[in-house]
Amino acid sequence: MTRKVIVIGAGPAGMMAAGAAAENGADVILFEKNKVVGKKLAITGKGRCNITNFCDTDEFIAHLTANPRFMYSAINAFSCYDTVAFFEERGLPTKVERGNRVFPESDKAADVVDTLYDYLTELDVQILNRQVESLLIDQNRVKGVRLSDREVYADAVIVTCGGLSYPATGSTGDGYSFAKSAGHSITPLLPSLVPLTCEDDDIPELQMMFTHFGVTGPVILSASAHMRQMSPKRYSIEIDLKPALDDEALDKRILRDLKEFANKDIINSMAKLLPKKLIPVVLERAGIDPHIKCNTLTAAKRHDLLSVLKRFTVTVHSFRPIKEAVVTHGGVDVKDIDPRTMQSKLVENLYFAGEVLDLDAYTGGFNLQIAYSTGRLAGASAAK
Repeated sequence: MTRKVIVIGAGPAGMMAAGAAAENGADVILFEKNKVVGKKLAITGKGRCNITNFCDTDEFIAHLTANPRFMYSAINAFSCYDTVAFFEERGLPTKVERGNRVFPESDKAADVVDTLYDYLTELDVQILNRQVESLLIDQNRVKGVRLSDREVYADAVIVTCGGLSYPATGSTGDGYSFAKSAGHSITPLLPSLVPLTCEDDDIPELQMMFTHFGVTGPVILSASAHMRQMSPKRYSIEIDLKPALDDEALDKRILRDLKEFANKDIINSMAKLLPKKLIPVVLERAGIDPHIKCNTLTAAKRHDLLSVLKRFTVTVHSFRPIKEAVVTHGGVDVKDIDPRTMQSKLVENLYFAGEVLDLDAYTGGFNLQIAYSTGRLAGASAAK
């Protein structure tokens, strides 16, 4: 008898889950409250979509920042290399860039979404643009889902609703409500891979190098994944503005510039050393009058200048809002999920996959790989 499987949420985890269930003989309905599938996927990587990371299992696990051991079964069942093969075999050429990041050769995230959509269409997955209101649970077994106007029954339900990041794409935390209704705990929800706001008064003056609110960029996003206990002034960031020069080499460089511009105001002598907006801020932090002549700068003040250049400190105040985060840290507590199947240990035939789980990783394609691997494992398990 054919098993009926319902998947809630047509992001990368949901589409992979639906496809894997269908491949394993199930009759699949995929519910998506948006008018289109893969809405968040279509904007990832600034519209290019960093599909995955071209690395082995050990390296993948090393890049996870929450519950890495939980992922062993899923990543071994469907690896990063399997993901590349999946898309290549379905007519989407890929390329590997810096940091082993994998992108579609076309640089279009829409092509990734289209490939997944075509995959589901070929497998006769029924995609319904409806919002699921709640789960139907009876005696610790899931029976289906409730819509606004009717109930839909199934042998298994897979929750792949995403987290709280980018709510405009539909990630509004529905999956957490479904999980709670089934008795699952939700670990604290925080933004991860997110820009940081800073307290320093001079940061707004540094737009272009920084932002009006603080700091961002790949290194900052990765650092944010470790700032779990956020509070004002708990964390600070030390930036080396001249990383190519050690202290001794930088001191020689400063001396050379001071000699070249000996009779000029120091603020007019640093254009070769720093971007224009950064000069007055660095001088103020070093306690140097911007209008003193270069040939009057003392050795002590030169040392202060060097110290600011090599150790430019920024005081972190908070995360930017979770809606600006790349992913959500926290989610369905994995201690109540079987890592070999993605099935709930509390409710039979209920499965979870993707960002709704308390799993996240650094940037570089690792978070999407979590979605594919957990999604495929959940789909295959639900079909059986």
